[in-house]
Amino acid sequence: MQAAPVRATQVRTTATSGAPVRATAIPSVADALRAVESLLMSGGQRTARRNAWTSVLEDRRRAKDRVEALRVLEEAGTATRTS
Repeated sequence: MQAAPVRATQVRTTATSGAPVRATAIPSVADALRAVESLLMSGGQRTARRNAWTSVLEDRRRAKDRVEALRVLEEAGTATRTS
């Protein structure tokens, strides 16, 4: 599973009064969806969904690696035939 980036809260002071001003980043859509998911589903369902998504990402990575390996093998076969 890919981790969501951590958003930092910045504290600045204004030039005129010197009072601290908080600038908080707006939550991303993914953060909002995770919050809704945590409210609607029990922990086991959340874990199952995350495990399923991790499997999907791993399958995509393996498919990409397989395509790349086939391309390299075909290029190697073509290079040996032309030599």
